[in-house]
Amino acid sequence: MYVLRTGIAWRDVPTETVGCSGVTARRRLRDWTEAGVWPLLHAMLLTELRRAGLLGLDDCAADGSHIRALKGGITSVPHRSTARVLAPSTT
Repeated sequence: MYVLRTGIAWRDVPTETVGCSGVTARRRLRDWTEAGVWPLLHAMLLTELRRAGLLGLDDCAADGSHIRALKGGITSVPHRSTARVLAPSTT
């Protein structure tokens, strides 16, 4: 969170702030992410909160974002033309 909040580079994180070098903190974050620690920790926390009666549907939130692709982005199918054209003659 410190790196996200301050925008500081990992190599510049003060050791006294996180208890280890920034490079070590980044390596541990990477290792724990690859090991699947965060989803497991999240599930365990939710289980404990439910068990203690501290979590219900009234305590949930949804978040999201939508960003327009200014250069058009990647399209999966060609767009159908919307230009005016004459219908084929049936006579």
